[in-house]
Amino acid sequence: MAKRLIMDRMHRVPLAERMRPQSLDDVIGQTHLLGDKEILRRIVKNKEPVSLILWGPPGSGKTTLARIVAREVEADFIELSAVTSGKKDVEKVVEHARQNWNLQLRTVLFVDEIHRFNKAQQDAFLPHVESGLITLIGATTENPSFEVITPLLSRSRVLVLQPLSKDEIVGIIKRALKELGKTKIVTSKAIDYLAELSGGDARVALGNLELALNMGEAKITPDTVKVAAQKRVPGYDKKGEMHYNVISAFIKSMRGSDVQATLYYLARMIDAGEDPKFIARRMVIFASEDIGLAGNGALGLAVGAFQAVERIGMPESNYVLFHTAAALAKSAKSREAADLMYAAKDLAKRYPDSQVPLHLRNAPTKLMKDLGYTEGYEWKADFKHEKGFLPDDITL
Repeated sequence: MAKRLIMDRMHRVPLAERMRPQSLDDVIGQTHLLGDKEILRRIVKNKEPVSLILWGPPGSGKTTLARIVAREVEADFIELSAVTSGKKDVEKVVEHARQNWNLQLRTVLFVDEIHRFNKAQQDAFLPHVESGLITLIGATTENPSFEVITPLLSRSRVLVLQPLSKDEIVGIIKRALKELGKTKIVTSKAIDYLAELSGGDARVALGNLELALNMGEAKITPDTVKVAAQKRVPGYDKKGEMHYNVISAFIKSMRGSDVQATLYYLARMIDAGEDPKFIARRMVIFASEDIGLAGNGALGLAVGAFQAVERIGMPESNYVLFHTAAALAKSAKSREAADLMYAAKDLAKRYPDSQVPLHLRNAPTKLMKDLGYTEGYEWKADFKHEKGFLPDDITL
């Protein structure tokens, strides 16, 4: 009876939580942080925790790594969410940490979504981090340069976590199926589809897997996953041909001033989980390459859009991306700036060592002036020297 009760309780725990790695060796992905000589491996090996800011997308392992570090360094682990916690919660943690200090026990405080704490709340951590009373590990999906106060950043190491690759997500799914003893009922195509749908988020992948398994079918196929997850196969691989085809169509539609087509391809990319910063970068390039001198304000608009996307994040950045793409598509187009650039580059390649004319050279000394430096040049608007501005040996 007791065994059945325990099993029932375990079944109620989400699969993603049940499959959470318990040691660094169990973690899939983030090899740039977990290698033999990398910082997290060294912290665990030396059992000397340091305050960290873990910056990465959802489902990349921020909470998992924080828990493992605390366990491996034999510290008391306290977890807060900045969404639901306030000043009183922080005060309770500090008081608990003082008790641990008297018992010669370290305290690791993990703050999920630390960017949601305001400046005053973040300031409250400073004296206790500085004194060593608590080791702070903050997790954020937002750029800490903008969301975490500078004094706290200076006392912490910022570690960037990458979205998990498709292969890494496949590995996580296969390990979960092995643990569950259900490796034979899920087809390889279904596993591939689950990984594709996840967008690099292990929690999403395991959540969709759990939904598919609960459908009660003898064999889990992509169609089963589609029904369970209520999503269709996007037909878009961020590293495959479709990625390049869609971004190409997006750019060509903007170039052709077709607003509807531009926004259609933009929506497809966003729906498939494309990096919004990649899209914004392409629009910055487009603003100079295809609009250029026909609308000098386009570059400023595109650069502003990139900065907004970088600082705001999704899904709110949807407004910024669609606004900017529509504006660029509607703008007058000109290749003049690009044509002038290529012509200038070609000229520089053909005449790489031509001497700068004497009248264009700087003349800080009397000797230089006597040699003809800056002769005949006048410092006034739109001044045109009779000898021109190009080296004498260049013929156009």
